[in-house]
Amino acid sequence: MGFLTTTGRAFLVFLEATGRLMLFTSLAISHCFRPPFYFRLITRQMIDIGYYSLPVVGLTALFTGMVLALQSYTGFARFQAEGAVATVVVLSITRELGPVLAGLMVAGRIGASMAAEIGTMRVTEQVDALSTLATNPFKYLVAPRLIAGLTMLPFLVLVADIIGVFGGFLIGVYRLDFNPAAYIGRTWEYLEPMDVISGLVKAGVFGFVIALMGCYHGYQSRGGAQGVGAATTNAVVSSSILILVFNYLITGLFFSR
Repeated sequence: MGFLTTTGRAFLVFLEATGRLMLFTSLAISHCFRPPFYFRLITRQMIDIGYYSLPVVGLTALFTGMVLALQSYTGFARFQAEGAVATVVVLSITRELGPVLAGLMVAGRIGASMAAEIGTMRVTEQVDALSTLATNPFKYLVAPRLIAGLTMLPFLVLVADIIGVFGGFLIGVYRLDFNPAAYIGRTWEYLEPMDVISGLVKAGVFGFVIALMGCYHGYQSRGGAQGVGAATTNAVVSSSILILVFNYLITGLFFSR
């Protein structure tokens, strides 16, 4: 009976947390479409999420493309299929590695920042002060971050795709002695619009998830500095897990046969 009691209690806690998250999500989405709109806050969040994340996303994509080219060449050389390196690099970057790695990097940087900022406002009663001043916290704090995350992640991933493929090109031409024209030709030959589109769709979903988890855990934080730290950790962990889950679901949606 003790085991059943513990299992049932954990299941009820899970259902309660899921319901709370669903209510928070529906309320946050509804405020994204209802005026007033704080365009200054949206622009600031877009700059913070997009522009200031470019260095870490660019470096991640560059070295990922370079390593991918090296590892692909090492494996394909055993089967005399070195010419497939360019194809593997561009498809891997655009379909999977570009959006997933960019999402994880942004989750570590932006998700934690959002949770810490909103969590600090929550425990210091600044969120309650917004309500006292007739300003809806969802409209002022959550909606701008959701809109910015949804719109800026696809741009980041598009840049990451270009840089990642360029990193593979550098290794292929200057390290593995591929012909530049042949490498570019193989890259364009097998790249289809759906490969890029699927990655950008993933990026939009990932951006929304990152912003939602950061805002949710920050908004629900309690207990002073310790609660803010826990909210920051939970935001990054939950965002990373959901990115991997949605990556599988969207991949199955686009490429299932």
